[in-house]
Amino acid sequence: MRIMFLGDVVGVSGCSAIMKNLKKEIETYKIDFVIINGENADKSGVGLTEEICKDFFNCGVNIITTGNHVWDQKEIMKFIDKENRLLRPKNLFEPAPGKGFGIYELKNDLKIGVLNLMGNVFMKKSEDVFETAEKFLNTNKLKEDYDFLVVDFHGEITSEKNAIGHFFDGKATLVVGTHTHIPTNDARVLDGGTAYQTDAGMCGDYNSVIGMNKENSINRFFKKNSTKHYPEVGEGTLCGVIVDCDIETGLAKNIKSYILGANLKNI
Repeated sequence: MRIMFLGDVVGVSGCSAIMKNLKKEIETYKIDFVIINGENADKSGVGLTEEICKDFFNCGVNIITTGNHVWDQKEIMKFIDKENRLLRPKNLFEPAPGKGFGIYELKNDLKIGVLNLMGNVFMKKSEDVFETAEKFLNTNKLKEDYDFLVVDFHGEITSEKNAIGHFFDGKATLVVGTHTHIPTNDARVLDGGTAYQTDAGMCGDYNSVIGMNKENSINRFFKKNSTKHYPEVGEGTLCGVIVDCDIETGLAKNIKSYILGANLKNI
């Protein structure tokens, strides 16, 4: 069983890279299940739309996770209520449209759970993520309720992501961070058998400032002659991880960082 997780898709560059490459990469790497974080996929660089979601599903994506920009394109509020394959962070203040966790059917009668969480430090206010995670694990068990569990932790700081990874160790197949758009060089299997990487990186143009136009971003730091952030539109790079899973235990056999594209290369 092989899972691919791709980090935040940013703007037209990220979407184009997904459309151009994903089907071929699924075939090349014999991927069984694909999860992407799509919260920056709109052409503006924030939010996503129903059309974008459908494009992703049509090119091989199984599940789309999100984060703090999930509601930036307001139309998604209606679509998320009827689309089971689109998730928002589970610890958003309730009531909120959509859901933060789903269980999905795989081949051979296997099931995979996908949990979307958002950090609390330097992020939009949401319910305590560790309390939410603890409540989740009290009622959802690996190899009882699902055969595999993937956790997308959308957070700003590495220590919070590290902590949630260890909290889920032995109880999830993969814990991977999103949001900061830069892939971290720490892919590994933790002591309890959970695959982990602090941040998956982004799918977008890396000749940028985390996907956004670099000149405008620099001007914003100087507080001069800048406009609202907007994405760079050069050739996109795909970034994420690929995990081989043990069907018997639901844990990870191994994890590898995955990079395909113009500006970044696997070392």
